[in-house]
Amino acid sequence: MFIAQELRKSNIAEYLLYMWQVENIIRAFDCSLSRIRKEYIERFEYDEEQKEELTDWYGNLIRMMNQEGCREQGHLQINKVVMQQLQELHAQLLSSPKFPFYNAEYYKVLPYIVELRNRGADKDENEVETCFNSLYGVMMLRLQKKEITTNTDHAIKEITTFIGMLSDYYKKDKEEPLEFE
Repeated sequence: MFIAQELRKSNIAEYLLYMWQVENIIRAFDCSLSRIRKEYIERFEYDEEQKEELTDWYGNLIRMMNQEGCREQGHLQINKVVMQQLQELHAQLLSSPKFPFYNAEYYKVLPYIVELRNRGADKDENEVETCFNSLYGVMMLRLQKKEITTNTDHAIKEITTFIGMLSDYYKKDKEEPLEFE
């Protein structure tokens, strides 16, 4: 919760990847708040008040996952909304002549997006989501200490740069709306 609050303000891309990880942590504990409290939250060096806040936060997320039918897979509506906002901003940036560096970066990563889709990525998801899914997948591989090929590593670096630009524009747009025309 504390990390999520900070990331939401500072880096929306990292926030979204973090929240996807939180969803999977909840699933790993079978959506059981008592297990999350005992086996996960208790490991942190927080005071009791912070642990209670964190427990409440996880409890609310579990309730939302149950209500929204994403106990097994999928994402919470709060995360889908962020993804939609990022996709809409992406479309605005691409259609505006005022953001040539963003356009250039997009066309640099487009071959990787096409390749990901050819290798089985969901063709119905938008390009931004394809990028996030690849970043999340590689993050999980790294956490599991699995090997990442040189080509994948290069692609992920490019995708990271692109999503980083999108995240920076998102933050700027929230602080003071961007002018697209």
